[in-house]
Amino acid sequence: MIHRSSIYAATESFSLTKKSAFFSSSSNSLITVHDSQSKPISSPFYNLLPHTQNPNNIVNLISSTLKHKSSHLSLLQNDIKGILPHMGTQEISRVLLRCQSDYSSALTYFNWVKNDLGITLTVHNYCIIVHILAWSRVFSQAMKLLSELIQLVEVDCVSPNDDIYQNLVWSIEDCNWNPVIFDILIKAYVKTGMVEKALATFRKNVEACFIPNVTACNCLLNGLSKFNYIGHCWEVYEEMGRLGIHRNVFTFNIMTHVLCKYGDTDKVNGFLDKMEEEGFEPDLVTYNTLINSYCRKRRLEDAFYLYKIMYIRGVMPNLISYTALMNGLCDEGKIKEAHQLFNQMVQRGIDPDIVSYNTLISAYCREGKMQMSRLLLHEAIGNGICPDSITCRLLVKGYARDGKLLSALNSVVELQRFGVKIPEDVFDYLIVALCKEGRPFAARSFLQRISQDGYMPEMRTYHELVESLCKFNNVEEALILKAEMVKKDMKPNLTAYRAIISCLCRVNRTLEAESLLEEMVGSGILPDLEVSRVIINGYCKEKNVDKAVSLLKFIAKEFQIYDTESYNAVVKVFCEVGKVAELMELQDRLLKVGYVPNSLTCKYMIHGLQKAMELNDEISGHNMLEV
Repeated sequence: MIHRSSIYAATESFSLTKKSAFFSSSSNSLITVHDSQSKPISSPFYNLLPHTQNPNNIVNLISSTLKHKSSHLSLLQNDIKGILPHMGTQEISRVLLRCQSDYSSALTYFNWVKNDLGITLTVHNYCIIVHILAWSRVFSQAMKLLSELIQLVEVDCVSPNDDIYQNLVWSIEDCNWNPVIFDILIKAYVKTGMVEKALATFRKNVEACFIPNVTACNCLLNGLSKFNYIGHCWEVYEEMGRLGIHRNVFTFNIMTHVLCKYGDTDKVNGFLDKMEEEGFEPDLVTYNTLINSYCRKRRLEDAFYLYKIMYIRGVMPNLISYTALMNGLCDEGKIKEAHQLFNQMVQRGIDPDIVSYNTLISAYCREGKMQMSRLLLHEAIGNGICPDSITCRLLVKGYARDGKLLSALNSVVELQRFGVKIPEDVFDYLIVALCKEGRPFAARSFLQRISQDGYMPEMRTYHELVESLCKFNNVEEALILKAEMVKKDMKPNLTAYRAIISCLCRVNRTLEAESLLEEMVGSGILPDLEVSRVIINGYCKEKNVDKAVSLLKFIAKEFQIYDTESYNAVVKVFCEVGKVAELMELQDRLLKVGYVPNSLTCKYMIHGLQKAMELNDEISGHNMLEV
């Protein structure tokens, strides 16, 4: 343990100006205490007041209550409610310091102030209580409060200028302390996912001669590894050796994992030699880490060599070892060997779990051997092992790849019968697969059945089903689906609207399609060229040229869509009915709007003029005959 003399040496690095600045602003730390400075205790007339109404007595009153275990702070609260506003950050700290020898009372008071009185405590207040807890060796509670403080300062950004580490150091002068608190701070930062802060704390500890213990270092190494700070992993590892921190088997296992995951597996052998030089034999975790790494890198020969070495050294492979080897064999397409290894594992008394079964099921599904996958499923259930969501996905997608959607649907029903909760993404997958196979009515029926159990499709699933129904001109069901989406606060996208509008126009319901266009624009979705074209063509097909012309001009003006194909469709209808004079007038108006004719337009115009001349000749001939 570090003595107080070490603390004074360590804190010399903090200048007096910094220190005085901190204490002068401590009332503003984290979140200011309500009215903590608004009512200074300075009036001599306070001493004339009754004992429980004198603000000068607030610390004594609370401390006395805490010493008598039979008394309750909630009862005292009613007696001293008039002077509670005078309890500022300094008063809170003074009460905590008086409870140093009784962490339970200190914690009771701390929680009372925070939870019952609703006072937001300062960083300094938190640091005092965690020092008291660490001194009393209540490490789990100290960790909890440090994590809470980190959340307040670092995550919620309540007061980002407050440095937790410095406050812990400054609090040492006032209270009993245990250097392990600085190790706990490292672990608290790692626990909250702030590994950079944890690393900075580690460096500060080293600089201040607070040598971290091996547990804190391992926790930091694990956090750095998880967040891919590989260079820093080796920095901490080397620093542990320099400081004389006795590295243990956990340290070596973490670094073995780092080497396997991010480094060169060939360097592992040298690292293991070094590990053995320091008196540590590779354990089960070490071997499993290496086997898993070799299998991922398709170095099965090396993986099985280690598997044999384990037996020689008396380290028995476990379920993780076998599953990693099975997975490696399956990745190489050696399913038969993997299945044999699975049986060997069972014969050696190791019970399989759903992960090991899923490893084989996945391999057989990839090979299209669904019968074997199904047999393994029944074997697992027979052994009391419940299939999970991964099993479900593997079987469904395996059947779907084989084009056996009915079998996929049946497997879902079967798994539900065994009490397996089917993941919603599996339902989405099946609905989309049925749509892509051209079976939207089956997909719709399936959706209606599973919706009774509370299933809600993804937006993409709805859109896929709407499009598929429209391809088969089942516009009524598509409109019902769209209404369902709106009811569930799902906004149909342009693709869904386009599909329904196109379908309505195909079945000669163009007026409804135009209403849907208005609804679409009203919801903030602008039409594209295809939507405008299909409605105009729909009106042209129905010979409703007035609506077609009106919509043509509206779309050009409102959305700047100038579609020559739609323009030509209108021209063609005018020419077919012989309204050439009206067409010439229309063309002038459309040219002013921005439409530009092309060669096809000219062809239609010539055809229309020719038809009009023929019609005139017929009329003239008929008139001459009458004469």
